[in-house]
Amino acid sequence: MADDNGSSPNNGQDPKPGGGPPNMKLSRNVVSWVVLLGLAMLLVALLSNSFAQKTKLSISEFEALVANKNIAELTIRDSDGVIEGRKKTQAQGEAPNTPLSFTVNYPREAMDSRFIARLNKELPDADIKNERPSQFLLVLLSTLPWVLIIAFIYFFLFRQLRNAGGGAGMLGNFGRSRHKVTAKEHTNVTFNDVAGIEEAKEEVQEIIEFLKAPKKFQRLGGRIPRGILLIGSPGCGKTLLAKAIAGEADVPFFSISGSDFVEMFVGVGASRVRDLFKQAKENSPCIIFLDEIDAVGRRRGAGFAGGGHDEREQTLNAILVEMDGFDTNSQVIVIAATNRDDVLDPALTRPGRFDRQVYVTLPDLQGRYEILKVHVRKIKLGPTVDIRRLARVTPMFSGAELAALVNEAALIATLYNKDYVEQEDLEEARDKIRWGRAKKSAAVDERDRKITAYHEAGHALIQALEKDADPVHKVSIIPRGPAGGATFSLPERDRMVYTKSFLLATMRVMFGGRIAEEVFFNEISSGAASDIKQATGIARGMIREWGMGDDAGFIYYGEEEDRHSMIHVGSDLSDKTAEMIDTEIKKLINTAYAAAKKMIVDNREKVETIAEALLKFETISGEEVNALIRGDSIERDGVNDLLDQAASADGIGMARPVKNDHRTEPEVGDDPGPLPQPS
Repeated sequence: MADDNGSSPNNGQDPKPGGGPPNMKLSRNVVSWVVLLGLAMLLVALLSNSFAQKTKLSISEFEALVANKNIAELTIRDSDGVIEGRKKTQAQGEAPNTPLSFTVNYPREAMDSRFIARLNKELPDADIKNERPSQFLLVLLSTLPWVLIIAFIYFFLFRQLRNAGGGAGMLGNFGRSRHKVTAKEHTNVTFNDVAGIEEAKEEVQEIIEFLKAPKKFQRLGGRIPRGILLIGSPGCGKTLLAKAIAGEADVPFFSISGSDFVEMFVGVGASRVRDLFKQAKENSPCIIFLDEIDAVGRRRGAGFAGGGHDEREQTLNAILVEMDGFDTNSQVIVIAATNRDDVLDPALTRPGRFDRQVYVTLPDLQGRYEILKVHVRKIKLGPTVDIRRLARVTPMFSGAELAALVNEAALIATLYNKDYVEQEDLEEARDKIRWGRAKKSAAVDERDRKITAYHEAGHALIQALEKDADPVHKVSIIPRGPAGGATFSLPERDRMVYTKSFLLATMRVMFGGRIAEEVFFNEISSGAASDIKQATGIARGMIREWGMGDDAGFIYYGEEEDRHSMIHVGSDLSDKTAEMIDTEIKKLINTAYAAAKKMIVDNREKVETIAEALLKFETISGEEVNALIRGDSIERDGVNDLLDQAASADGIGMARPVKNDHRTEPEVGDDPGPLPQPS
């Protein structure tokens, strides 16, 4: 693997035999600087005579030595005002280990010819020298520090800036690409680990075939696409697909994120793009993977970022130029991934750059089944686990959510000290992933609990009676996530389009909770806030976007998607049209509300029955809801009964928490196979 700055694995050195580390060679410049530094330190030491230990004397002590004639030699440096010398013997009172050499700071104005003549007269046996340093040495010592500073700046700054395009200097690394090189043997992800996106796999398999046998495609004059853009919602498997390409292809795989091009220094992103494509061309055939390309590939000239000197735009321009500059047979293929294709610059997606766009969509029923089979290979499953049934009850789940579901089920089973993962663990993990964790220990006021039970009973009744709505899956008054209770639906199939009858039925289901509160308590609460928001969103979409209004007609009244300016001038709708749309939305909601209220009033006893069951069991399945509507009863212990049994078994007054074992699903028939795709 390459390091983060994109250098090769061994920095250009051959590895040692036997797989040892590569031979590391010091740079010649580094060795030269070490030698030069050592010589400079030696020169300074010699000039200052730092190797000799000397005693510093005062002027009076020096004069006492002169008077006693206890001086063997003297060196007078009148230019520095320093006298150095050596005594004949230790002075009286000195320690035995006191150095004989000494130094004295003497006033320079007193060190004249008369001073030297006096010393020669009083010390006839001493060797007296009067040293004057040469002018050349003085100039050299004064200019040497500046020479060293200038040399340092040149070698360590200017010389590295000169190699910034591809050099390995300190500042040169800013302009180098931070990609990672992945070889086939360095990844354990293959196409066998990618499921549920068969069409996308076929697209990239063509690329791998071209890289392995390019002449096969060039025989008839064809040209492989230079760029492939993977588009899909988060968690659908775009990056996993790229890892599988690295595991399948026998070519270098350069991977980098779009945000890695951006730096605080202007021009660094474009420099990194050039460095990345330069190395890719040198290692062709190869693959470049740009993850989250929308970080640098956004539409140019949007909002306030309209100038051509914007750093992000310079990076995008560099990508456009490099991709357009490829030769036809360069055998360098660029694969990019994004979940915001609507903000990409049109020049990036034109033919000749990202020729092919591969949509990695949410998996269908068969796709979810295949994805679950891949992930459950890593855990221990119980004998009663039905993966196909789990695929049926996880509509609109992405691949990442299915992977999290399987992992969460394994954690739940571990907390209950089970030997393997059971079906109920998988279903509880599904509810936790999609709707949040159940708050079974939350203290809820009895009146609030009763209001919640009737609220959910209203939802459940309408959902069970509406033939155009999704069937009831489970009803619970246990707080889960931000909700105090919930009615879960179970789509019978993956919906690609929404019919008007389905949308109206869904709106009536959402109004059931508020209407039940109003009918049974003559009061309303804030618990319907989410229902109101969702119902209003559906009604607004029906009128403004989907052309389902009687007066609005077959006209689109939503926001224009091609508007990318940050400055919103205003709505294109006239006041009269806006008033008509508001009237249509309110009419649609009022009609659905009236129909839902009639259903609740006509089935008042059934709502009470469902609410009493919720107060007793806290959670009931869709089958049990249908049984209560038919007039049947639920034959199992309630929550209080289970707590009393647990308390009796322990012989204490406080019951321990018990695990609900009544999580059941509506029975499903044989799997019909993959659902048909819309034309």
